[in-house]
Amino acid sequence: MIIDCHGHYTTAPAAHQKFRDAQLAGLKDPTAPAAKPGAIADDEIRDTIEKNQLRLQQQRGSDLTLFSPRASAMGHHIGNEALSSAWTRANNDLIKRVIDLYPENFVGVCQLPQSPGVPIANSIAELERCVRELNFVGCNLNPDPSGGHWTSPPLTDRHWYPFYEKMVELDVPAMIHVSASCNPNFHATGAHYINADTTAFMQFIEGDLFRDFPTLRFIIPHGGGAVPYHWGRYRGLADMLKRPPLAEHVMNNVFFDTCVYHQPGIDLLVRVIDIGNILFGSEMVGAVRGIDPQTGHYFDDTRRYIDALSLPAADKQRIFEKNARRVFPRLNALLQKRRL
Repeated sequence: MIIDCHGHYTTAPAAHQKFRDAQLAGLKDPTAPAAKPGAIADDEIRDTIEKNQLRLQQQRGSDLTLFSPRASAMGHHIGNEALSSAWTRANNDLIKRVIDLYPENFVGVCQLPQSPGVPIANSIAELERCVRELNFVGCNLNPDPSGGHWTSPPLTDRHWYPFYEKMVELDVPAMIHVSASCNPNFHATGAHYINADTTAFMQFIEGDLFRDFPTLRFIIPHGGGAVPYHWGRYRGLADMLKRPPLAEHVMNNVFFDTCVYHQPGIDLLVRVIDIGNILFGSEMVGAVRGIDPQTGHYFDDTRRYIDALSLPAADKQRIFEKNARRVFPRLNALLQKRRL
């Protein structure tokens, strides 16, 4: 089985975006009635999925996608807590509808209703709803709800601890994933995403989070940002900061995906990072959607890169399936029920 740990509903029906547009218009007119999600027929969902994510699953040879709302549209920096909560719930409910229509192809990962200056504890109820009621297996946690201004404490700060306690209780991991950037210095997918991935890893080095939460698990997407490429830098910094070696200080709890869009990048990832810390992911349909003129294949057809690696079949199976089942215990339980 090939499990894609990183997929987003970037092709949601137009009515969903109209709801968001109405929300944003309401920010300019506080007297306007609260926007409500528009009606979306099952056939509209089928049309958007079957022409896009499902078609690409079949063409590229993956079996199951961990599916979450569009990351760049989470928009935690926009509006207030009430607006973010309504938008988050609508997004997660739409993901649930996709899963109900295609239970063999998609499993849910939830958005959180984060807002700048709002305690992360206020996101616990939505996590519980999604895990316990909607049967989702993880969440996307934004380390920078301000959208590029980094006003939140580091991920190792006790500010985040109430949410981590709930993650541990529910036994679900979080993918570290920012949303759009409102800072013109940082292009969203080309800079802000990679900055956040790299920043999160350095925060984990500086703190002692996993001493307090030894079973807490995070996926750092986009191949771990700049971390694998600068692995010597981070080992050296850990040593200078009198931290334990990375293998014991961080890497029992932190995992990287394979959303790296060229063969040399994947080659480096598997040479530097232990195979047990790598989960297959494509971000499909995501940040880079075009065809690579050097290869003639889509940049985000990441299975090709894994297939081309000079690795034993058992190691490839760990990347494609076994690591995801270990990092997402609720996913593993779901698949075991299906005898997969």
